[in-house]
This record gives sequence, structure tokens and C-alpha cells, in this order.
Amino acid sequence: MTKILLILHVLAAVIAVGPVTVAGSMFPAAARRAAGASGGAEATAAVRLLHRICRVYAVVGLAVPVFGFATAGSLHVLGTPWLIVSIILTGAAALVLALLVLPAQETVIAGLSGDGMSAATATGVEPALIKRLAMLTGTFNLLWATVTVLMIVRPGSTTGV
Repeated sequence: MTKILLILHVLAAVIAVGPVTVAGSMFPAAARRAAGASGGAEATAAVRLLHRICRVYAVVGLAVPVFGFATAGSLHVLGTPWLIVSIILTGAAALVLALLVLPAQETVIAGLSGDGMSAATATGVEPALIKRLAMLTGTFNLLWATVTVLMIVRPGSTTGV
């Protein structure tokens, strides 16, 4: 049963977190293009699609900690320091995504469509907002990369890795 839980945990991480990291990383550049002079309906549609990918896969990503806790319980490692740090970093990544990245993406989209003039200028979205979004997305990705390393290295592991 442990192997099945571990497989589901890893698959959920790859299938859910991967698209969020890629689409989230692509979003700022796409938003810059859409906000620029050459931007248009197609560029704005791409930005909306990237946001939708992030939003949908963020929800799917809830399976990652669910299967992770089940796997950790099965392996009797819930109290180990590397896992506790991983849980904290996963929580931080989830908060960055839910409270900072997704709302910033929504603000950019509102600015591109002219619905959010407080976050947009008359000529488009504030460049500072897109830069901040790129930084937040990078922070999210760095947190997940750190969790991935901890899951592989597992200090104190008996696997010898």
C-alpha cells in the first residue's frame, strides 16, 4: 500500500505542480506582450489561458499533500525534521500561489481588459506589477524545487541516497 501511495503522491506532484510552475513562469512574459504595443486579442487570450491553467491545477494540486501525508503516515516518518520542513515549505508555496500569484494574475487580466483601472494605466498594465508577479512566481517555483530536493535527499534516510 505504501508504494501505491508514494506513486500517487509523485504522480500528483508531477501532474499538478508541473503545469502551475510552467504556466506561472510563462505568464509574466505573456502579460508583457499583451500589454505592449504589439499585444492584441490573441496575446490576451494566451494570458487568460495561462491563468486558467494555474488556477485549475492549483486545485488539482491539493492531492499532493493529501497523498503525501498518507505516504508519510504509512512510512512512519511524520515527525522527521526533513518532512516537517517540507510541509512548512509546501504550505508556504500554497499560500504564495493562492494569496499572491493568482490574485496578481487576475489583476493583470483585469488591467488588460480595462476592468481594473486601479491596477492599470491608460496604456495597459503597470510594468511593476508584472515584475512583482515574476518575482512571486519565482518564489513559488523555488519553494517547490526545495521541497523536491528534500523529498529526494531525505536527510537521515535509510536508502543511502
